[in-house]
Amino acid sequence: MKALVSIIMGSTSDLPVMEKAAKFFDEMEIPFEMNALSAHRTPAEVEKFAKGAKERGIKVIIAGAGMAAHLPGVIAAMTPIPIIGVPINASLDGMDALLAIVQMPPGIPVATVGINGALNAAILASQMIATGDDSLMKKNIAYKENLKQKIVKANEDLSKLVYKYKVS
Repeated sequence: MKALVSIIMGSTSDLPVMEKAAKFFDEMEIPFEMNALSAHRTPAEVEKFAKGAKERGIKVIIAGAGMAAHLPGVIAAMTPIPIIGVPINASLDGMDALLAIVQMPPGIPVATVGINGALNAAILASQMIATGDDSLMKKNIAYKENLKQKIVKANEDLSKLVYKYKVS
């Protein structure tokens, strides 16, 4: 089994956020790899990773980073593979990371999800890969249908609650 997605984080302190992506990939049966790499502490390893990702068969890279969140952009500068940045709330309510990731220069795009949005990053990665994989596309459609059914059920449950002034 070869990884199709790479989950990268600036340090293992980001794991509680990034593991949401890993759990989604397990659920969808998408092979992935997971590593800690730092744009500031291990720049040579980041370069080796980014430049070798395509040859390893990686289709999408999800890079989570907090504070001086340069990791997604540095990786994007060195690979043709799509990068999805996950800003981590490590300081300043995550706004510093969000702005560092989303404000990329022309020619170096990084798709960016919300602060601590690793699950959405995984869903987006799955949707990207599914454009060339009918089986995965069906799994993505089923996943979203399940989300819809949860809301339908929630409304059914809410309709059964009784309050003196509740009219719906």
